[in-house]
Amino acid sequence: MILTLSILLALVLAVFLVLTFYPHLGGKLSTEQKERHARSKQFRQGKFVNQTPTRMDSSLKTSLGILREFMKGNPRRKPSTQLPMEPLRLQEGGEAHVTWFGHSALLIELDGKKLLLDPMFGRTPSPFPQVGGRRYSGELPFEIEELPEIDAVILSHDHYDHLDYGSIKRLHHKVGQFIVPLGVGAHLKRWGVAPEKIQEHDWWSEFEYAGLTLACTPARHFSGRSLTDRDKTLWCSWVIIGRQAKLYFSGDGGYGPHFQEIGRAYGPFDLTMMECGQYDPRWAAIHMMPEETVQAHLDVQGRVLLPIHWAAFTLALHDWTDPVERALQAAQHNRVTVATPRIGEKVPVQAAEYPASTWWR
Repeated sequence: MILTLSILLALVLAVFLVLTFYPHLGGKLSTEQKERHARSKQFRQGKFVNQTPTRMDSSLKTSLGILREFMKGNPRRKPSTQLPMEPLRLQEGGEAHVTWFGHSALLIELDGKKLLLDPMFGRTPSPFPQVGGRRYSGELPFEIEELPEIDAVILSHDHYDHLDYGSIKRLHHKVGQFIVPLGVGAHLKRWGVAPEKIQEHDWWSEFEYAGLTLACTPARHFSGRSLTDRDKTLWCSWVIIGRQAKLYFSGDGGYGPHFQEIGRAYGPFDLTMMECGQYDPRWAAIHMMPEETVQAHLDVQGRVLLPIHWAAFTLALHDWTDPVERALQAAQHNRVTVATPRIGEKVPVQAAEYPASTWWR
């Protein structure tokens, strides 16, 4: 009995120490932040909520079924060979370009400004980098230290596959501003980002930054990095408007009427960067199916679709190429132009032709 109690106490103490002191889990909200959240229309009964009722089937039967499917394995859930990558080529001025690094990490060059979106550059989307599925490409086509000064990092939410402790620690010294949804700044502050370099925004907040017009817009998702902070920070999508182009970044989320609202308020868009991957019918409320990705692109009045949130990690049960194949099929049916760049390949925003190779086959 004494030995059993000692083991239990040691486990409880270990969990407490990890939750309290392990930096990867992020920061705690200040009293000022909590008071600001309470004034948000999206904040109810101590947490943020979606504008559309959003539930996941978390029953024991469903959870056990998902676990069994993950344990069975599927060799098609990840590539069998090294992914092709293009070396990173930066430009000074010139036309607007978007560069995709796999999953949802992107570099936007617009009006002479450089913006990084959800720059998860780590090898594993996990609070414990030694555990979890590795990035398909192994490395990226650049080292973080090689990046130039970045005008702003723009984040959609605080999940590990979008907000990475190691990446922020290596990046933040060369970033002018971090632009994030409500609450996410607490993580950045804990990781050494100066408070004056952090802007937090609520849905439908529109503002100017470095000559660009940005708008924090709704998404249908959730947030959290540990056992105790589910939905304590906000999630969002982003509208980015410059002289050269108008762009939309979906972040993560399920399909919903917010896409049409965003299209009416800010469309049409020259390019949309839309979530397409890590889905399943059982959690479709928080991750779109590929056909919904194409419909969301149409809803926001996009001209060219760049599917993201795939080709980096295995976070669902589908084949790793399923997202892009299904999206291309739906796009063809709806006469939608799709850009399919290799990792690191530039996508010109205003062009007659876009990267369209089927490099994954």
